[in-house]
Amino acid sequence: MSEILVKETRDPVVENIHRGDIVVVNGEGEKIAYLGDPDKLAYMRSAAKPFQACAVLESGAIDYFGLTERELAVICGSHYAEEFHVLAVLSILYKIGLDERYLQCGPSYSISSKVTMDYVKKGVEKKNVFHSCSGKQAGMLAIAAKEGFDASTYLDINNPVQQMILDVIAYFAEMDREKIIIGVDGCGAPVHAMPLINMAKAYMKLANPSHVDEKYVAPIRKVAMAMTGYPEMIAGTGAFDTELMKVTRGRLVAKLGSDGVYCVGAMRKDMGIAIKMEDGNVKVLPSVVLETLKQLELINHEELEELKHFYTMNIKNSQGDKIGEIKPDFKLNH
Repeated sequence: MSEILVKETRDPVVENIHRGDIVVVNGEGEKIAYLGDPDKLAYMRSAAKPFQACAVLESGAIDYFGLTERELAVICGSHYAEEFHVLAVLSILYKIGLDERYLQCGPSYSISSKVTMDYVKKGVEKKNVFHSCSGKQAGMLAIAAKEGFDASTYLDINNPVQQMILDVIAYFAEMDREKIIIGVDGCGAPVHAMPLINMAKAYMKLANPSHVDEKYVAPIRKVAMAMTGYPEMIAGTGAFDTELMKVTRGRLVAKLGSDGVYCVGAMRKDMGIAIKMEDGNVKVLPSVVLETLKQLELINHEELEELKHFYTMNIKNSQGDKIGEIKPDFKLNH
């Protein structure tokens, strides 16, 4: 059963609580810390993007089309559609001989309200390339273009593109592919459900390729290096994913998934972490992630201080006065 992870106070009263589940694994994939249900079934959502990107590398499409490390990073990301994100996605499409019309994620604005307001003020309409998953889908199209698969059905689970991705995810998660439950993500792509502990195993391997079969060592190392080397491509200016990887200077590889999923791999520490908020609340996730990292001694005091606005969030009234706060309140079982 899920446990209380976060409390929201309004003056002296706890007004809201948020429950969830956390699991941490070591290099052998064994549970070393947890709270709630380590086997909670959840969709991986966008936390699967590093492994979807690994499939792009495995196909040879990155080298074949001359995609850069920054472009690989945006394939891994849920980007804010800032100009540098948009240009990177358009560059991928140009290099593979396609254009924005081939993206099937649907026209969108940014997941950042600030970026969206900037576009609206300029009179810019929604575009497929603005979608937070356009990088991922450009990567899928790169596989199709390299292998000669049907680019018009690249989101269909039966398309060889998605079958290649399913194989990669099943390998890293240590699951039989038939046991991974397939749904449809917000962008129309297949989404993969599995127990949280299997997500944690996948992220342990993402951060520690010494635990990976030889054929995946180079691809997954390149994914992790792209994510930590270009963290601004994974989310955007001021975003938690971006700031966490920037502040920890390549020690942690981390990715948000919609509806309250978060996964972290600790470089050279043989640790993988998976978190799921029961109510799908993304706003409170950063505080849970940081408290988890603090208890595992994966983040130091100085780094936590740099990220303190994500750790304890003030609740303010319309006059700007602090009237409460959002903060983590749990202790991991070891």
